[in-house]
Amino acid sequence: MYEETVDQATEDGQNFCDLLRSRNIHCGIKLDKGLVPMMGTNEETATQGLDGLAARAATFYAKGCRFAKWRAVVKIGAGRPTELSVNETAHTLARYGAICQENGLVPIIEPEILIDGDHSIDDCARISEHVFSTVMKAMIDAHLIIEGTLLKPNMVTPGAANEHKASPEEVAWYTVRTLSRSIVPALPGVTFLSGGQSEEAASLNLNAMNKIKDIQRPWALTFSYGRAL
Repeated sequence: MYEETVDQATEDGQNFCDLLRSRNIHCGIKLDKGLVPMMGTNEETATQGLDGLAARAATFYAKGCRFAKWRAVVKIGAGRPTELSVNETAHTLARYGAICQENGLVPIIEPEILIDGDHSIDDCARISEHVFSTVMKAMIDAHLIIEGTLLKPNMVTPGAANEHKASPEEVAWYTVRTLSRSIVPALPGVTFLSGGQSEEAASLNLNAMNKIKDIQRPWALTFSYGRAL
């Protein structure tokens, strides 16, 4: 939910969170405050919202929320991502995650590597592995309970402008291999974002991931994009 939705109610006056909880559905809250440009970079961005986050997280827990999400964005191409961008992404995601757990919320960690550009699937895999492993280290350094977090990453795909259109099996193999190299087994679940793919393409790619036999998959692999519903 967005912050303004948490306090909204049905026509008969029942709060949305209370209604969902009565049906055994947990409510989540979007806690980031959006993206801002990082000065000195080629249109790279940082996510804002850490100021006052502990109080906001505690407030939304009291209102019935039990998990949260925070989106960070990384771009590929023209010298990107810089180490400044990668480290900023990892730091803010880890700090947000720690603050959430301190206030009873399960953090969804979302490092999104954009599909924009003409980069190859190999380039996406290489950069995704670096970003994911940097985020994972920051989470461990921040003493997050890894068993109490979820990861919401991009799938490993070619850039949208690349002439090569990868098959679901190719996307699945590159994505699961990248996760196996960068994400610890203690993480319970990977809930993919669609990343600009169609609902059919994202669902076929996810299905292919769960059919892989030659790479271990210690995490649950599922979706976190509304179009799949």
